[in-house]
Amino acid sequence: PLPVCPAQENVLQRVLQLPVVSSTCESLQRTYASTKEAHPLMASVCEVYERGVQGAGALAKWSVEPVVRRLEPQFAVANNLACRGLDQLEEKIPALQYPVDK
Repeated sequence: PLPVCPAQENVLQRVLQLPVVSSTCESLQRTYASTKEAHPLMASVCEVYERGVQGAGALAKWSVEPVVRRLEPQFAVANNLACRGLDQLEEKIPALQYPVDK
């Protein structure tokens, strides 16, 4: 049997920690930041968008929180299954352990 995810482990956190994913995110962040620096008009549009996303995220969190609390046991089961699937993917696809440039 495959190991069970520890209680504090989150499949999304694990995916974000994979070198291939984290290096891709870092590259996108650098590109985004350099684009904002190079184009002042784009920077102002991006700032408006970022504030909107933050507001929408806060509203979504507030409105979904009661549902999430009720469904927490189901989320734990889904997280555990996803962690097991990720374990298998990591075993079968070693490239996930390398940054994008490799």
